[in-house]
Amino acid sequence: MSNQFPENEINLIRRYLVWCYKTTKEDLDRIDRYFTQNVVDEFLFKELIGSEEFKAASGNVEFKKKVQAFEDYKIEKFAKAREKKYSGGDQLRPEYLYLVKRLEAIAAAITHFLGKKELDQIIDSYEKEMTARILSAKEHS
Repeated sequence: MSNQFPENEINLIRRYLVWCYKTTKEDLDRIDRYFTQNVVDEFLFKELIGSEEFKAASGNVEFKKKVQAFEDYKIEKFAKAREKKYSGGDQLRPEYLYLVKRLEAIAAAITHFLGKKELDQIIDSYEKEMTARILSAKEHS
């Protein structure tokens, strides 16, 4: 932690680093969330096709159509996510790699200027804020 700045300057540095962390993490999360969502979507899909209603030969046709539409949606969503993260095969897109490395550099800067404890608090505050946004949203957008 660096104590070479007066308190008012440390506050300005802190606010700037919080802003840097927030904006970079949001940009990275916009890509990464689709990969974690895919894991959950796969689980949900397996649960749906494993249900008695889906397995029944005389099952509800509309229900089966909804399950199929969900599968199509998750496949398309994951394909679009791969395009945002990878440029071909498993090669990371330069834009994505930049965000990863920028977030690492921001974390290092927070630790340098403010300390590891402050980094942990910023990360925790960010996660709480994102969860609060989801829980307080009136409708999905």
